[in-house]
Amino acid sequence: MSRRSTAIDTEHMPPGIPWIIGNEAAERFSFYGMRTILGFFMVKYLYLMDGAGGTPMPEAEAVELFHKFAAWVYFTPLFGALLSDIFLGKYRTILALSLVYCSGHAALALMGTHGHSSNWLFAGLLLICIGSGGIKPCVSSNVGDQFGPSNQHLLTKVYNWFYFSINFGSVFSTLLTPWLLEWYGPHWAFGVPGVLMAIATLLFWMGRHKFAHIPPAGHKKFFAELGSREGMVALAKLIPLFLFFAVFWSLYDQTSSSWVFQAGQMNCRFLGVTWLASQIQAINPFLILIFIPLFTFVIYPFMKRFFRVTPLRKIGIGLFLVTLSYALTALVQSWIDRGLSPSIGWQLLGFIIVTAAEIMVSIVGLEFAYTQAPKNMKSMIMSLFLLSVWLGNMFTSTTANLIQIPSAALQQADLANAALPANSREAPHTLVLPGYDGKSDTPDDFVIEYKNDASPKLTIPGQPAYEAAATRIEAMISGQNGKLPPEADLSTGLGNDPWGNPIRYEILDSKHFRLISNGPDKTPDTQWDQGLTIELELPEPAAQPSWLDALHPKDPWLTRRSREIGMPLPSAGPATGIVFSHHAFSGGQTRLHGAAYFRFFMWLMLAASIIFVPFAILYRPKTYLLATDQEPSGH
Repeated sequence: MSRRSTAIDTEHMPPGIPWIIGNEAAERFSFYGMRTILGFFMVKYLYLMDGAGGTPMPEAEAVELFHKFAAWVYFTPLFGALLSDIFLGKYRTILALSLVYCSGHAALALMGTHGHSSNWLFAGLLLICIGSGGIKPCVSSNVGDQFGPSNQHLLTKVYNWFYFSINFGSVFSTLLTPWLLEWYGPHWAFGVPGVLMAIATLLFWMGRHKFAHIPPAGHKKFFAELGSREGMVALAKLIPLFLFFAVFWSLYDQTSSSWVFQAGQMNCRFLGVTWLASQIQAINPFLILIFIPLFTFVIYPFMKRFFRVTPLRKIGIGLFLVTLSYALTALVQSWIDRGLSPSIGWQLLGFIIVTAAEIMVSIVGLEFAYTQAPKNMKSMIMSLFLLSVWLGNMFTSTTANLIQIPSAALQQADLANAALPANSREAPHTLVLPGYDGKSDTPDDFVIEYKNDASPKLTIPGQPAYEAAATRIEAMISGQNGKLPPEADLSTGLGNDPWGNPIRYEILDSKHFRLISNGPDKTPDTQWDQGLTIELELPEPAAQPSWLDALHPKDPWLTRRSREIGMPLPSAGPATGIVFSHHAFSGGQTRLHGAAYFRFFMWLMLAASIIFVPFAILYRPKTYLLATDQEPSGH
């Protein structure tokens, strides 16, 4: 059966659209299902996949790696666009790279079966970067390829439905995969999205005779248009616009990283339901399902009563809304920094604001970029639009990297372990490491014990002084039913470290505080800062029976895994039932902590929003229609 190479001349919806929409819903389920749990998995689960003895990944490092992955997923569209526009065409590019995509999900599901799980993780993420990223510009531009002059007025409607399908798939995955991870573990949590990706690939193949298969332009025609005055003008106008989008994505994509870790510090019981921290993200695609028709049929028509509603004005309003959402997030974090446990309802309000911004920036930006691209550069422009996501996430990842302070003890331990024979590294052993003076057998040495049934235990110089201060504070907490005393009440009098620096008390959140000093270099915020992080484990109230209890095992996967590998489980403390866990550290903290982190991104977004206003005033749009040789029209 022959395949059409041009769009059907009809005033109705093209016949291939339902297959594209179905494919997109299943593919987005797989991607967002995996993405929803990725950061949380790296912190809480990854170090247990190969057995005990590893060290949990710090949150700042998980944020860095998460956004590095998110960035490269949106860089590979550049290569997918070139492969499609020059060589294979969109259909064959999507089908071939979807198979690579499925392989990536399979690798994630196989973590912990054999070999090192970190190798499976990075291999899986690399394959997903190639597969998911490679098909992105082709899928979105393939939607536009189905329309001709007679039905191009339906383009806005179908892009709304296209975005609707993305969120229809992701709303279920962001609820399901955290639940699967909590109760059934990583194999199921990553395996189910892989099955959905296989279904997405099958749906796309089944609709092959319904599509318009636009042939590749070939390298001569592609580069001729790219190098033409018209192509260069289009790029010169769109690239600065995409830089504003990059700032937007730098903030927006943190709803799946830093916002998740913030949710873990909040009271997640809301509307009579206790939510998992990773599940809170589900409010975003759920709101989009509501907001798309609300904005299309109510809000935009209402705005038109007062001013001309153009794409650039929508985008500008959306940028200011993101600033507002981060102002709220910074405020909530400031409460957490004081040891409070605010309701997760505050973060849900932040999601309402940022989702409204997404409607006005992402959806509008996607359609606007397509209409501004010359007809043989559609996939290329789509890839540049997605490249703005790469740039935004690279900025966030780089920021997370720069604010991390390395650990002097762990750096030296890595070097010492690397020098040991492989069998010695795997067996229980103890390392005595030189401290700041660089000499062994002196009072500033570190000691790290490696055991089979626990994470490495670090002992820092002068640790009894920190333990004594911790005992004092723990007595106060026990007398206040688990409430942390304000920092101002303990600003002095906690003793000194071996080098005469005062030990400071700092609240991290309602269940964590630390005792920290400047260490042997007597300089704050360096790898030699040392102390104890203390975690509170409060008695859990009796859970109310739920019909969901019949759908999962009695204990969460982490509890079952801890028993399986022989790790000790916490037991209730005497009298109050509060358990205090001490973790020594040397460095490893961050330079931008708590509310200061969110305020940094708030001010960045506000500056970008203000600069966008004169840019939007000066921009002159020019629309190109794909399936006609008429002169492009300006608007």
